[in-house]
Amino acid sequence: MYYKFSGITQKLTGSGPAVAYNPQGLRPAVPAEPPAMVFGTPTRVLSEPGPAADFMGVNKVPDLQRIFQTTDGVPVHLKRGYPDRLLYRTTMALTVGGALYCLVALYFAAQPNRK
Repeated sequence: MYYKFSGITQKLTGSGPAVAYNPQGLRPAVPAEPPAMVFGTPTRVLSEPGPAADFMGVNKVPDLQRIFQTTDGVPVHLKRGYPDRLLYRTTMALTVGGALYCLVALYFAAQPNRK
């Protein structure tokens, strides 16, 4: 048995399978033709001649490897200087602040109601 919501009586009523699977009389609309595919970058088959990646910039990996692999005693999460220190300190401040906020909230939640 199939059911359908009746907009008139505001109740479930018995119905056939075609009506139950298409609520409120809606019918699935199938487009006549598929939409055109859109890509952010031009695509090319790998067998076509030309450079492999026209859109890529300079390869920064060797420079970053040189920076991160030096043995200067600085932790790896602080190797890139001031921006890393700023992010690290901000993260630590938010972590400590959040922990303190949780403790204060727990303290207030543990207090009995005053009436």
